[in-house]
Amino acid sequence: MPSRQPAVSAVIQDARRVLRIEAKAISDLIRQVGPEFERAVELVFQCLGRVVVIGLGKSGVIGQKIAATMASTGTPAIFVHASEAIHGDLGMLMEKDIVIAISNSGETEELVRLLPHIKRLGLSLIAMTGNLKSVLAANAEVVLNVTVREEACALGLAPTASTTAMLAMGDTLAVVLMNRRGFKPEDFSKLHPGGELGKRLIKIRDIMHTSTHIPKVPKQSTVESAVYEMTRKRFGCVGVVDAKGRLAGIFTDGDLRRLVGKEQAVTKLKIGQVMTPSPIVLREDELAIKAVRVMQDKRIYVLLVVDAKKKLIGILHFLDLFDAGVV
Repeated sequence: MPSRQPAVSAVIQDARRVLRIEAKAISDLIRQVGPEFERAVELVFQCLGRVVVIGLGKSGVIGQKIAATMASTGTPAIFVHASEAIHGDLGMLMEKDIVIAISNSGETEELVRLLPHIKRLGLSLIAMTGNLKSVLAANAEVVLNVTVREEACALGLAPTASTTAMLAMGDTLAVVLMNRRGFKPEDFSKLHPGGELGKRLIKIRDIMHTSTHIPKVPKQSTVESAVYEMTRKRFGCVGVVDAKGRLAGIFTDGDLRRLVGKEQAVTKLKIGQVMTPSPIVLREDELAIKAVRVMQDKRIYVLLVVDAKKKLIGILHFLDLFDAGVV
């Protein structure tokens, strides 16, 4: 007999119903993105001031997140609470700013009261609303349609699917602007110096050892000189460079151990004869997290750093990555 599937509880059924409605709210936005969205992107991209996101209640909470996402991805943005704005915070709006007003109904009293003042300041207004016939929509230069068919709330009262749609549209706007600006990982790193994100975006140049701390010897040096340099700098290796400072090879304490017993008068040999040519290297502008992967894959604990001309400019130890919090 075929095995019977366990009965699904009412709680799980209800949870799945909510998620289907929320997912549908987002998937419907795909069809609602059109020329108006493109106009909104261009308005914000050309803005010489800040993006001022205004909302109230649940829409205000979403507005705070949208402003924070924009600010962290290259679009200067702040959030202003609608009720606070009509009691003095309107002074936070400056010439050349652009306003994104969020309201599902488009009829939020506090927001509607702000519209004449936004117009008086000569600021462009982008509306994010689910009511295209609302007062807010009628007064906006651009309207982003976030209409949903139904709320996930069984009563149809609590903002659920509608706020999900607002958040998704805000994220979409922020990310498209981020791509439009050519925002790079290093730009992201500058805006996220703290926390795990900041640590994972640290560049090799930020933590590598440079200048006199680099263990290196000319290619014509003896093994004795190389061992002395390696011992003095305490990295367990030494970079071997040519007359122009370009990296020619590497010699490690492991190479030394393998060499002893095989050769007579080891210390008198030229380092160029016994070095490992073409060692694994990284560039200073690469992410430190890449160094972690390389060290783990190759089972090494030190990497040499070179510039575009292959000149030896730094050295990185696994402990440096550990101290910087990259691992």
